[in-house]
Amino acid sequence: MEKEFHMGNRQRLYARLEPESLLVLFAGTELRKSADACYPFFADRNFVYLTGVEQKQSVLLARKDAAGAVCERLYLLPKDPMAERWTGTRLEPGQAEALSGVSDIRDLEAFEKELHALAMSGKYRRLYLDLFRHAPEDPDRQGHVFARMAAKQYPFLTLKDASPFVRGLRTIKQPCEIQALRRAEEITRAGILAMMRASRPGMYEYQYKAEFDHALGQFSPKEAGFQSIISAGDNNFCIHYDAYTGQARDGDMILNDVGAQFDNMITDVSRSYPCNGKFTPRQRLLYECALKTSDYLFSIIRPGMKMAEVDATIRRYNARLLVEAGVMASVDEVGTYMWHGGAHHIGYDTHDAVERPEVILPGMVFCVDVGIYHQQWGIGFRLEDNCLVTDSGCENLSAGIPRTVEQIEAVMAN
Repeated sequence: MEKEFHMGNRQRLYARLEPESLLVLFAGTELRKSADACYPFFADRNFVYLTGVEQKQSVLLARKDAAGAVCERLYLLPKDPMAERWTGTRLEPGQAEALSGVSDIRDLEAFEKELHALAMSGKYRRLYLDLFRHAPEDPDRQGHVFARMAAKQYPFLTLKDASPFVRGLRTIKQPCEIQALRRAEEITRAGILAMMRASRPGMYEYQYKAEFDHALGQFSPKEAGFQSIISAGDNNFCIHYDAYTGQARDGDMILNDVGAQFDNMITDVSRSYPCNGKFTPRQRLLYECALKTSDYLFSIIRPGMKMAEVDATIRRYNARLLVEAGVMASVDEVGTYMWHGGAHHIGYDTHDAVERPEVILPGMVFCVDVGIYHQQWGIGFRLEDNCLVTDSGCENLSAGIPRTVEQIEAVMAN
């Protein structure tokens, strides 16, 4: 993304902050994996969305005065030749400015002292932090730790959560984000096609994953956008399976729930197919129900539709098709075969941290996900595509990835 993208995001965030406020946001730091290694660093997504900087221990500090004027600073780890010899070069101030558009770049050592001076100046009444949690039991992030310190050291500052404002901004995708998603879809397509073409009975799940990872590696050093779900046979009945130890038996369905990333935008696409390249009558019967449901959703999604109706319609429409196909006696049995919801937003996260809207608006991008799990028949799969809402309807961004029975069988036959 160009620096203007990040600058615009920050300006829209600052406009939502109350006057006489401080804002502190953290990129985060790596987590230790073992005695001599850490997990690869993955910068906080809100921080990257606002700055474009993906270097550990970076901090954004902004202050908004009583008149509404905003000043901002970016703090970075200082240059350190010895540390950089081991762990790689650190950003120069000019490089950070080119990424973020922040002109005031300072060494990290100055952050605590300068924040203290601002907090004690008497000019500010509030401190905004990113206090978002995906679940109550999640461990504290840097913002939560900092909030506890600030509550003790600066009790006169009211702590505020800035994350709802950022989630609101991330809900509507900008043209550069959509362009990046289109490129990510192309890379995802290459990975899924590689798995389809290599597929054969007896193949292990880790071998499918190796095909996917190799295909993605031809485009970028970036790894997959999220932990790939690649399963065969009975393992398809574990929705977030990631062990990769199973072996495909002749006739098993292969389930791929995968996504690439490009310029920090992540796709989320599911394709399912028989490992031998030929659908059985039962597999085709269930798959056609999912495909017709997906196609119907893409024909009706448009601005003004209730967001909750996407999931509800997927469930309702697919249930009717399953009854008509003789799979169920009544739509009331749908819970036996449909185990999860069918719509979540994508973007800087696979399940993008957005302010979930009541009504669909242009520029939103979310998944249309239809899963059918028939354990008695040993058939479990899902069909998941990425939906871009336009001014008058919607577009299937992942439509170029084979999704009909005929398309899938043709690819695998070749």
